[in-house]
Amino acid sequence: MMCTELSGAATRPRDIVVRALGVTAYEPTWRAMQAFNAARESTTRDEIWLTEHAPVYTLGLAGRVEHLLRNPGVPVIKVDRGGQITYHGPGQLIVYLMIDLRRNGFGVRALVRKLEGAVVEWLDSVGVFAYGKAAAPGVYVRRSGGEAKIAALGLRVRNGCTYHGLSVNIAMDLRPFDDIDPCGYPGLAVTQLAEYVAGPTVATAGHALAPIIARRLTKDVGT
Repeated sequence: MMCTELSGAATRPRDIVVRALGVTAYEPTWRAMQAFNAARESTTRDEIWLTEHAPVYTLGLAGRVEHLLRNPGVPVIKVDRGGQITYHGPGQLIVYLMIDLRRNGFGVRALVRKLEGAVVEWLDSVGVFAYGKAAAPGVYVRRSGGEAKIAALGLRVRNGCTYHGLSVNIAMDLRPFDDIDPCGYPGLAVTQLAEYVAGPTVATAGHALAPIIARRLTKDVGT
């Protein structure tokens, strides 16, 4: 069923449902997002899903296989999000976003800025300075005189509603990123929260970040 804009603000389901799914397999979760989006109605509440995946490379709709430099035995799945190639694995927080853009009154570019702003706000709360970049979506931190990417975004919009979302590197094995051009950028450095803050986990990160995202999506909060 198509996702349609509501005529009256009084009936808008503004509260966002947050679901902590634990560790999930990538493909069934992707299919569940597609099914959720296909079945939602004008009054369906938006949802945020927090999860973590076993090792997998995902390649976006316009993704070029040459950005997979070599494969250490990790599955590669072609998916229907934007962006190039990225890696998901244990120790990485995945935030999937089923958001009705038309009902909420903003577009995908504004959604990207809101998500980046939420991650920046959360990282600042734990003492890590971070920033977004308009020309290269995601969240970056300073490292050794340069910069490194700590969070990546890849979204799909269908019938005015989104799925896929955001990944944040918490405390993981970063070596699989060495075998790709992360997000299609050769030589892009990748980092994780554990390099800056002791003791983070995917569960604690999701518990802290999800309310910030929900607040920024339901209120007029800038980046």
